[in-house]
Amino acid sequence: MPAALVAALDMDFPERLAALRKEQGLTQQALAERVGIHVSQLRRYEGGGAQPTLDVLRRLAVALSVSADRLVFDADERGPDDDLLLHLEAIQHLSDDEKQVVKTVIESVLLRHEARRYAPAS
Repeated sequence: MPAALVAALDMDFPERLAALRKEQGLTQQALAERVGIHVSQLRRYEGGGAQPTLDVLRRLAVALSVSADRLVFDADERGPDDDLLLHLEAIQHLSDDEKQVVKTVIESVLLRHEARRYAPAS
């Protein structure tokens, strides 16, 4: 995860929004156009003078290629990183049999990890 993104997660929403926008190399005008809002409204969000609606929050997250959780919550909040989250969301489109295979693979990797944690050092 880029250092700028990690730093952005320790900020309040307005600061995090501005940091994520800048990390993507977007001006306020460019992000506002992507989201479909007026640039003055984006300035209010970044300045802390207004809070976006859920719909606008979703569009901001999509425009910035981050989850809404990543945009809204602190780094201490629990959840998968964006890359893993995209994979988990894609699993929803698999057949039940394919989902079971993915679940089995994940469980086996987690079990192997736990076994290594408790195995004596050689």
